[in-house]
Amino acid sequence: MQTKNQISNKHIANIDFKQHLLLLVLPLCLICTIIMFIPVIEQTYLYLTLVSCGYLLSYAISYYIYKQNMLRLWQHLEQVIRINDTTYELVNLSSQYDSEKSFLDALLEKAVSAVDDAEMGSIILVDELTHQLQFVSVIGLNIDILQKVDFTLEETFLYRLTEGRFHKTVIISNINAKSAKNDDRFVLPDASDQPICSTLSSPIKIEGKLYGMMSLDSTKAGAFGDYDISLANILTSEAANAISLYQKSKVIENLANCDGLTELYNRKKFDAAAQQWRHDPQLASYIVIIDMDNLKPLNDEFGHLTGDYALKTLAKSLKSMWHPQFLVARYGGDEFVALCHGRIEVLTQQIIQMQDALIQFTPAIHFSYGIARYEQDLESAFKQADNKMYSQKKLKKQY
Repeated sequence: MQTKNQISNKHIANIDFKQHLLLLVLPLCLICTIIMFIPVIEQTYLYLTLVSCGYLLSYAISYYIYKQNMLRLWQHLEQVIRINDTTYELVNLSSQYDSEKSFLDALLEKAVSAVDDAEMGSIILVDELTHQLQFVSVIGLNIDILQKVDFTLEETFLYRLTEGRFHKTVIISNINAKSAKNDDRFVLPDASDQPICSTLSSPIKIEGKLYGMMSLDSTKAGAFGDYDISLANILTSEAANAISLYQKSKVIENLANCDGLTELYNRKKFDAAAQQWRHDPQLASYIVIIDMDNLKPLNDEFGHLTGDYALKTLAKSLKSMWHPQFLVARYGGDEFVALCHGRIEVLTQQIIQMQDALIQFTPAIHFSYGIARYEQDLESAFKQADNKMYSQKKLKKQY
């Protein structure tokens, strides 16, 4: 969606009907009055005074209308600058948000503050395959109630009013919850403290596909107009750019921090995250090193695809067992490392259970492990765990 020409000049600079009427009728009335009084006005100065008053009054009216138009234009510029600042801030700070939801929360907050009459709002995401909708961000609404609503894209008024094209922002100016149709799922009086009387809904499209929709709500009937539609068009268009940039930045961040084969953290990310590790005062922290015993035989006998499959299977087992509460990474080659909270007996039992499960695969996956207490010295703890792992590996070779 392009932002060019989305703010129409006719909503900014044009004079409305009442102003046109005032400009045309009032001077005409003054002229008629002067003409009517000409026969009875003998003094020239009185005639000139009356004409001058008519001229001054007409000028004053024109000047007043000019000032009003300039004020509207200035308000328009302030709104555009505010929206540009909003989207610029979101785009440049997108990498600082921990999740896409937190980014959408910030986006919705900016949108509600940018449109004057908006009091509440929501962002709804669309499942591309099932067309199911889910509320992910709300302001002034009860998200617990909204997330329990089961509805699809085809049931929204945005779908109906755009005939499924989602090519424009639409407005419902006077919502009456009592008379609303049963399939109007957007009418949810229990989701807000005060009933929603006006809604402005705008589609969010990313690379031509419908990503979701943003709704801005008001308790006033007829709260939104064409000017608000123009602002919403700009906002959602720039928001789509910001969301797209955010998603791409996360992909780049993921590529930089994660191992491409196993999708676990890589060595660089693990070393950096370990320095920020928060120790639990109730539970000890441990470094766990796991190294595959038979990766080379698997590669030699069955090929590298089988070896890669074994690595991914081991990584999947680690991820399901400890991620995301613990820090788990592929440290390099066939070596994996984890930083965990807990009792060493429990961690050891979990590792043994994973060993027993991986042996049942065809071909079987074998590994050795070492555990060491981690307090503040990562290098020392890593070396202790590594030595224990290699001791276990050597012990196996003796039998």
